[in-house]
Amino acid sequence: MKVCVVGTGYVGLVAGTCFAEYGNDVICIDKDEKKISDLKTGIIPIYEPGLSELVERNYKEGRLKFSTSLKDGVESSEFVFIAVGTPTSDNGSADLRFVFAVAEEVGKTMNGHKIIVDKSTVPVGTADKVKEIVAKNTKYSFDVVSNPEFLKEGAAIEDFMRPERVVIGAESDHAAKKMSELYSPFVLNGNPIITMSIRSAELTKYACNAFLATKISFVNEIANLCDALGANYDDVRKGMGTDSRIGRQFLYAGIGYGGSCFPKDVRALLRTAEEVNAPMHIIQSVEDVNEKQKTRLTDKIFQHFKSTDMKGKTFGIWGLSFKPGTDDMREAPSIPLIYELHKNGAKIQVFDPAAMETSKYYFDGKVEYKKDAYSTLEGADAMLLLTEWREFREPDFAKIKSLLKAPLIFDGRNQYKPTLMQELGFTYYSIGNR
Repeated sequence: MKVCVVGTGYVGLVAGTCFAEYGNDVICIDKDEKKISDLKTGIIPIYEPGLSELVERNYKEGRLKFSTSLKDGVESSEFVFIAVGTPTSDNGSADLRFVFAVAEEVGKTMNGHKIIVDKSTVPVGTADKVKEIVAKNTKYSFDVVSNPEFLKEGAAIEDFMRPERVVIGAESDHAAKKMSELYSPFVLNGNPIITMSIRSAELTKYACNAFLATKISFVNEIANLCDALGANYDDVRKGMGTDSRIGRQFLYAGIGYGGSCFPKDVRALLRTAEEVNAPMHIIQSVEDVNEKQKTRLTDKIFQHFKSTDMKGKTFGIWGLSFKPGTDDMREAPSIPLIYELHKNGAKIQVFDPAAMETSKYYFDGKVEYKKDAYSTLEGADAMLLLTEWREFREPDFAKIKSLLKAPLIFDGRNQYKPTLMQELGFTYYSIGNR
């Protein structure tokens, strides 16, 4: 099938590449000339394991093309996926300017019937507006479909190639049938393609992310309670996770969620609910708890040193990205923590396996970048673990101890066992474990 994907950001590039990998003819469109030029030479604008190899192979074999011409993409394709950014506006709603601009240009360049697919995460009712915009700018028939993405950064290729489910919101049987045909090679394992109304599909994406965010904020509050009561959250987590109604996933306590999806989608859902006078008190609490949780480790640092004055103190930080497997720094818990320590006079030495360059937008001038994890600890008063990269899970603790001024670790991701840390002679702080 012939597919046009508008937007070569995280969602668009992954989707376009994976469609091409399964034999479709795909053209990815972006108005950023440098990005398109880089993609043609194998330079990938995002960090995602396995993506570079797939892009290179499919581009060389001619199934994957890159262009700045939306007209060429629309005219040569049956499907037009809109996968542009929907950043958060000042009032918390999703900014849909880019979506609507693409819709207008798609309408103007159509040369026949098209299936226009909202792949970007958009509020309920967006497809209706896209339909109105396209209709004003074309004489041809078309379908608008909602097809939300459910990709995890760091595992996006696997998620797209072997989805747990494909959600399709469509008004016409024709559009639903064609979308099902497009996705059928991806669900040969028997996982479902679920067809529903467009508005239901739009809401499904937000409902999923808000629920997962709710689990994270809930367990973080339980972990904080463990700190206050002298309980061990890791034991509580195991007890909860064996309940089949709850499940084991998303029960790990820490310093809050970040990234491009959960914060933005929670706020957009709250804004949507506000607009229709259907307030969501639980989801508002999820947002409030998460913002507070990002300061949890900073509070422990200040309590340990019995002061907020960090002048003369040096901290070695492992991990900057909001999660392992990505260079994404959006809403990362490391940002408010480092800002707070820097504001209070601390010297900060950092290392991240993937996000060093990305993080300069936030931290340039505030931190000292190191070549590896251990060099961040040289002369440091404490080690802070903020992102649970695999290479941080079983470090050389003897080496860590020799590099630090004092054997002090603040673990924002509960990676290490408190009993082991005590045996090794560390003063160890985590979230809810002891």
